[in-house]
Amino acid sequence: MKREKLKVKIIPLGGLNEIGKNITVVEFKDDIVIIDCGLKFPDEDMFGIDVVIPDISYLVKNSEKIRGVFLTHGHEDHIGSLPYFLKQLNVPIYGTKLTLGIVETKLKEHGLLSTTELITVKPRDVIKLNSVSVEFIKTNHSIADSVAIAIHTPIGAILHTGDFKVDYTPIDGEVMDFARFAELGRKGVLAMLADSTNVERPGYTMSERVVGESFKRIFAKAKGRIIVATFASNIHRIQQIVEAAQLYDRKIAVSGRSMENIVQVAIELGYLNIDPDVLLSVDNINKYPNEKIVVITTGSQGEPMSALARMAASEHRKLNILEGDTVIISATPVPGNEKLVSKVINQLFKKGAEVIYGSLQSIHVSGHACQEELKLMQALVKPRFFIPVHGEYRHLKQHGELAVRVGLPEKNFVIADNGDIIEITRDSIRKNGTVSSGQVFVDGLGVGDVGNIVLRDRKHLSQDGILTVVVTIDKNTSRIIAGPDIISRGFVYVRESEDLMDEAKSIVRDVLKDCEDKNITDWATMKSSIRDGLRLYLYEKTKRKPMILPIIMEI
Repeated sequence: MKREKLKVKIIPLGGLNEIGKNITVVEFKDDIVIIDCGLKFPDEDMFGIDVVIPDISYLVKNSEKIRGVFLTHGHEDHIGSLPYFLKQLNVPIYGTKLTLGIVETKLKEHGLLSTTELITVKPRDVIKLNSVSVEFIKTNHSIADSVAIAIHTPIGAILHTGDFKVDYTPIDGEVMDFARFAELGRKGVLAMLADSTNVERPGYTMSERVVGESFKRIFAKAKGRIIVATFASNIHRIQQIVEAAQLYDRKIAVSGRSMENIVQVAIELGYLNIDPDVLLSVDNINKYPNEKIVVITTGSQGEPMSALARMAASEHRKLNILEGDTVIISATPVPGNEKLVSKVINQLFKKGAEVIYGSLQSIHVSGHACQEELKLMQALVKPRFFIPVHGEYRHLKQHGELAVRVGLPEKNFVIADNGDIIEITRDSIRKNGTVSSGQVFVDGLGVGDVGNIVLRDRKHLSQDGILTVVVTIDKNTSRIIAGPDIISRGFVYVRESEDLMDEAKSIVRDVLKDCEDKNITDWATMKSSIRDGLRLYLYEKTKRKPMILPIIMEI
């Protein structure tokens, strides 16, 4: 009987009801296994925030149980938080060769490389821990060396697919390990967590090879320089650009910091085959005719500081767009980036470049599974319980329904939220409480020092501006000696609003006179009275609510 009481806890701390900051905790007895540790880029209303990372206070409390972080692949939304995580919890990091190669570059920047234990694994390796073992299984994705992770416990296996697609003709020839997934399915998988990103798309995701064919077609026609923007991490894509360039006898230059870093790591580790004679530094481009040049660059998402955006705005130090250039944007805009991308495309057209983008030319394929591939995964693995992950709420809901259509009993899937504790026994799955989870904001060097209150203030300032009121009063009599002076920033242009300002000053005087009459000398009360008096008047006159900052000086 005792055995039946055994249970596995699964706690997603990020990656649910959002795209990004993926981190999942699997807990059994005294072992905690962490799968991935990613970041997310800020929403539009997070003014000034650089990146968003998960709240790991639950892990800090239970640090003695943590056996390591196990990585599925090297994308930012799965590894980006590691530097911040490792400053609080120094635990071993497990990952495949390329994933750790990218992590290394990241840790170097943060000065953490010498103190971190990195353990390289390969597909089908099994890491034995105290009460569970962790297995890595080969998958395909838009970055090489991607794996799914199976955690074997005495009551059954927990399978996390990681981000995946089914590609029967991958660039490196390494097909997903269907045999192992089917084998696990036969033995029985207790629960599966699967990627929901493309659940809304019917059919199959096209093979990466399709893109290679498109590149060759475009390269054959292009007259001037070819500039290709893509994700730095998509090494297979870069390999295909290289092959097309070599086919038409073009030299290759790489632009953008992340692109340079990853290309270097991929060449060193043997994931990219480039003839050294073909590679050029950006400085030497001008030594060759335009029709002999290909530039691979970052900026496929229109990010304002990326190499492509700087070229489009003529702000790049070394590369300018010339008439007759062909620019290929080999990516689809991440939701929310559409405007940025179209701005860059417009600028490129204005410069006289030919721009190839969108789905018309098959220059991009997704790295995530569409409906038919998700069904295939369900059919192979046949999990008893199912938790859709890696998606917004609508994605998770539709993925749960898709699993039911493939034969999963309706009561056997759970749509969770970040922080939910999901308890799984041999024959049940349920939510049982929550742990603290949420978002930690990174702004410059500050981690977590900007909270919701500061963001609210930033939003307020961005919408209505600020009004600073400076008054000098006599220490003994509390009478006004100088002022009130009013300084406006982002609220109204003072020179054109003199009447408004004069009236505001007289309100401040009246308020302070009232305080004097009532013998109020407490600064906090005086300040709040100034605020209240001005707020009403300014709203009446302008229908705006600027932030009002009273400053009182005593002499």
